[in-house]
Parts: sequence; structure tokens; C-alpha cells
Amino acid sequence: MAQIASWWHSGKDRITCGLCPQSCSMLEGNLGGCGARYVRDGKLWTRAFGVGTTPVADPVEKKPLYHFLPGTKVLSFGMAGCNLKCAFCQNWSLSTSDNYDALPGLSPEKCVQTAIGQGCTAIAFTYNEPIIYSEFCIEVSRIARSAGIKTIAVSNGYILEEPRTELFSVIDAVNIDLKGIVPEFYTKYCGARVEPVLETLRYLVHSSEAWVEITNLLIPGLNDSPRDIDCLIDWICANLSLDIPLHFSAFHPAHRMESLQRTPISTLAMAKEKALGRGMRYVYLGNVSHPQDTMCPNCRNLAVRRLHFTVSEYQVRDGKCSRCGCAIAGIF
Repeated sequence: MAQIASWWHSGKDRITCGLCPQSCSMLEGNLGGCGARYVRDGKLWTRAFGVGTTPVADPVEKKPLYHFLPGTKVLSFGMAGCNLKCAFCQNWSLSTSDNYDALPGLSPEKCVQTAIGQGCTAIAFTYNEPIIYSEFCIEVSRIARSAGIKTIAVSNGYILEEPRTELFSVIDAVNIDLKGIVPEFYTKYCGARVEPVLETLRYLVHSSEAWVEITNLLIPGLNDSPRDIDCLIDWICANLSLDIPLHFSAFHPAHRMESLQRTPISTLAMAKEKALGRGMRYVYLGNVSHPQDTMCPNCRNLAVRRLHFTVSEYQVRDGKCSRCGCAIAGIF
């Protein structure tokens, strides 16, 4: 369902989108690079409102969010398109599509009603990039909040200041995919710049009320060197918090990088060891079949035991370790 978009300005014969740092400048009839926004009758419109993939209830751990309402169900859906062009995209069939006509109708009210009906504690904007349908996310989040349902964004964080403030003021939890820390990596493999993503992370952690976790997909030969991993960990420790849950995720061959190998478990283990060695308290491995337990940072008692996105043991009471009373970072 098309509607006039937010965050744009008009020039002599072009419309410039003000949603993300790509700042697409479009003539009449043009479609933006994300595939969701276009110019018609001298205005910027969004196609990403009132449609979406079929909502599915799944564990919040799949997002991945390990410190946000563990063991609960969230209603997940997405749309089409993305404002990045990652050569290694793990969900490329949606992110590279602009076929909004194929998406079924999905109103904000229906999202919330479906979440309530399926016993979900939250609604997750995921699968493709939610930033490109920020108007829809904001409307769903406002209705959800009034109904006692929380909202989650699984995002690349590539957004400008004004829409960033508006979007994340109504989102309860965020997982940001920090794809690397080296500027050249973002430019070459993502068609973007890393600094806006880092600025989003600073904003979320220090100026918003949203719970934040970070995912870093480790790609063999591209961003998995010990130096790259050290730099990423050092930036998080210096700019964010030691309490930020960090998920090192395994790459599997996809999109334009089908010739690469899967990430060895040894690389993931090395990255985790480095992060823990720098004092990070909650570090996990993704896309591998290993227990992903949360340990109390004080007494090292088991706080939450997980396997295959299922919580099998839970030793947290009022957000604290049930053994020693130390606070466990997160929303429990």
C-alpha cells in the first residue's frame, strides 16, 4: 500500500530521500536504491506500508536476542529490499527484491492482533532491512505499545539522525549487524560507509532506551583476521559497554560469495576468547550447534542455558543471578 514517505526534500527537478546515508536523489518516476521508495507527482512515496511477509511466531533467540525476554515468542515478518548491497547477504532473496506486489496485505493493527493471538511478547521487524520501512515500524510500534506488546528491530543501523531518533524512540530492542570495523570493507562489500553504523550504535546505547545487542558475521578471508576482530572488540569496549551482548556468527556460502567456505568453528572460538579477554561479559556464537549459555559475570553460575534457540534452564530472578544476586544485563 503506497503512501507519502517521511524524511525527504525537493530540489529543482529531483527529490532527495533523507532516510539513510545513501541519500538517493531521484527524478520523477525513479525508484530509490532500497527498492521501497519512489518519486511520483513531485513527492516521495513508500511502497513499504501495509504489506509484509507472512508473520511467523518464533523464539526471540533467533533474532538473535539473548538478553531480551529469554524463552519468549516473537512475531517476525519482513518486506523486500535493503539500503545496503552486501555481497555476502544471508537473506538475499528478500533483500535484493523490489517485488512489493508479491507481498500480502499486513496492516499495523493486524500485526498487533496476530501477535496477541499467538501469545507473542513482541513483534520483530526482520528478514530484510526494517529501516527502509521505518514509517510502518513506527506505526506498528505505537499500536503495539498501547497493547502491551514490545517491538524489535533487526537492523544494519544505516540511517540518518532525524529518522533514527523517531524510529528507535518507539523500539524496545535492537540487534545491529555490525558487519566489520574496517571502512574499506563496508565500501567494497556492502556499498556503504561504516561510520553511520557506528554512530547509530553510539546513539542507541547512550541516548535511547532500547536494549541493544550486536551481531558480527565472520567471513573467511574478508573480516575474520585477528587484527580485524581485535579492532572491532576494542571499538565496542571503548565506545559502548562491556555489557553489550556480542554474537559472532558463522558465514555460510550465499549470494555473490558462494565460492567461499563456511566460517570454521576455530575462528568463532578465537573471536569469543578475544572478546572475553578484553572484559566483555556476554559473548555468543551464532549459526553453529553449540550451547549458548549466559553465565553470571560475578560468580560464573549458569544464568540461562540455551540450545537450538530453546531455553532449557533459567536461573535469573528479577534480572539478577539467583545464586549471588549480581545483575545480569538485559530485559528479563
